[in-house]
Amino acid sequence: MIRLENVTKRFPGGQEALSDLDLSIDKGEMVFITGHSGAGKSTLLRLIALIERPTSGQVIVDGQNTSRVRRRKIPAYRRQIGMVFQDHKLLYDRSVADNVSLPLVIAGVGNREAGRRVRAALEQVGLLHKEKRNPETLSAGEQQRVGIARAIATRPKLLIADEPTGNLDPDLSLEVMRVFRRFNEFGVTVLIASHDIDLIDKLGCRRIALENGQRIHDTHESFHDESLVVSPSEDNPWQ
Repeated sequence: MIRLENVTKRFPGGQEALSDLDLSIDKGEMVFITGHSGAGKSTLLRLIALIERPTSGQVIVDGQNTSRVRRRKIPAYRRQIGMVFQDHKLLYDRSVADNVSLPLVIAGVGNREAGRRVRAALEQVGLLHKEKRNPETLSAGEQQRVGIARAIATRPKLLIADEPTGNLDPDLSLEVMRVFRRFNEFGVTVLIASHDIDLIDKLGCRRIALENGQRIHDTHESFHDESLVVSPSEDNPWQ
């Protein structure tokens, strides 16, 4: 799903956020990117989302070389990616349902289909009963789940998240990670930048550590926390 080949990202002033980075993530993997502040985690996600472009090297997402994506094609490219941010980036003058439907409206999805997808996405994160509420009335964990619902409403192949539990307590962090794991179980590739090593170790997923823009650690571990496994009887939200 994701391949980086000799990727360097240098910002004005000469600062290198990533340096000659090689990386490969298979379809259907759930992977955590860790590292101290400034290690390059957010830059890596921004390159994948085509918010930034590499100074050199290639970023290939689902077989598409991002360097060849023209500016006017970027919105279409991003529709295959669900993005979740630490600060939610919700619109507080609109309802929960309106926030979730925003990327569908932009993509030109019809009202009936958009409504169906919004309800399905909110149901998957346990917030369908709050679809008419204003986001300001929700807890921090609920607001983060609204952000996740918005990201998955377009049914992306790839879900990326930048420190999605950074402002949450341990219980809420686990709750949010269960949501991510749920969609991964249904085949969505999930890539999360996080500093919460204890939570990552509990999840038992692959962890890639960055330092000064370079990969210093990469481990594949089997998923073992039974409390996070999705039951085979649960409905596939992608159907």
